[in-house]
Amino acid sequence: MNENRPAPILLKPDDIVNVDTAAHSVGRSPKTIRRWFGDHKIGRQSAPNATLQISLPAAHMVASGDLDALELLRTGERHHPSVKRYLDFLGLPA
Repeated sequence: MNENRPAPILLKPDDIVNVDTAAHSVGRSPKTIRRWFGDHKIGRQSAPNATLQISLPAAHMVASGDLDALELLRTGERHHPSVKRYLDFLGLPA
C-alpha cells in the first residue's frame, strides 16, 4: 500500500453520482470534477476506462475548499458536525 496515497472514500449508494451530475450540483465543469477526482480522490473507478463514481458530498467539500471535512469523510466520520452539515445540505443519511 502506498503511504502517500489517501485512503479511499467509502461510498454509500446514495452518495454516488456521475461526473455530469456532480458538475451541475457544485456549479463547475465536468473537466474540473475529473481533475478533482485525480487530485483529491473524491470517488472511485472500478477499472481503467470504467465510469467514474463521484462522491457528491466530497465534491461539495472540495468546491467549498473544506479539505478538513473531506479528510473526516475519508476516515468514515459521517456524524462529525463538519461532515454532517454537507450530508444534511444534500439530504443524505449519515
